Amino acid sequence: MGCPCELRFYGKKEKEIENAFRQCVARAKEFEHKYSRYLDDSVTTSINRSAGKSRTTIDQETFALLDYAQVCFELSNGFFDITSGTLRQCWNSQTTELPSQIQIENCRSRIGWEKVTYSETEIFLPVKGMELDFGGIVKEYAADALVASAQKNGVEFGLINLGGDIAMVGPQADGSPWNIGIVHPTIKGATIAKIELSSGALTTSGGYERFIEIDGQRYSHLLNPKTGFPTDSMLSATVIADQAVVAGSITSIALLNNEKEGLRWLEDSKLPYLAITKNLDCLGTLARTD
Repeated sequence: MGCPCELRFYGKKEKEIENAFRQCVARAKEFEHKYSRYLDDSVTTSINRSAGKSRTTIDQETFALLDYAQVCFELSNGFFDITSGTLRQCWNSQTTELPSQIQIENCRSRIGWEKVTYSETEIFLPVKGMELDFGGIVKEYAADALVASAQKNGVEFGLINLGGDIAMVGPQADGSPWNIGIVHPTIKGATIAKIELSSGALTTSGGYERFIEIDGQRYSHLLNPKTGFPTDSMLSATVIADQAVVAGSITSIALLNNEKEGLRWLEDSKLPYLAITKNLDCLGTLARTD
């Protein structure tokens, strides 16, 4: 998952809870092994390795993720594009100077979800060097899957936290809601707001934890496929939805837009949200500072 993960399960039947815990950990590892672009034998790597050469066989779960990526691409007017991972060749932890426009355009020539063809059984990336990156949806999808697994195995109280993508199994053991802190984007170790939640999911997107610094300026890990450059939008966006995968894609699309359009997107989603602007203003239906 590339981040700290946490499972909190509570119940009176210890063996039942332990079994649910073990199954969830195993399921999380399955997602990691299946979709990580850093593993040589993952589905993602297999798809990317075949780009411009041949079709790759996929299963129903992968098809469902691709279908959701298609929906996000359409709703975001192309800002949410899981083929934009190739931009990490220009923007990564080893980047020490701004990439040239030629380098950017070289990467952008291999971006374009509209170029991809897929069905329930196979997918084809038509351009050599194209890459899929499920990072924008699969961790949130995994959180939802772990909740379903825990509930199926009898867990009534608990939560799943995959690097800040939080999905509720149920309230705390005494029935009270979980008190979730929203990270302050500029003060390390501090929270800027707290939200109580007993069901559904909450995710936060922001460039304040993962970024690169060039000549004293920070650049977000969120990359705009249309410009080839990191986004320069609000500092963070938090959304509550029934499913983590929905909340996560809403926040990602918000930050891929400029601040004005991102705020409009959050408002139009009709979901509870908290947006932290560049001026550290807290906006939205969840806005409540400590």
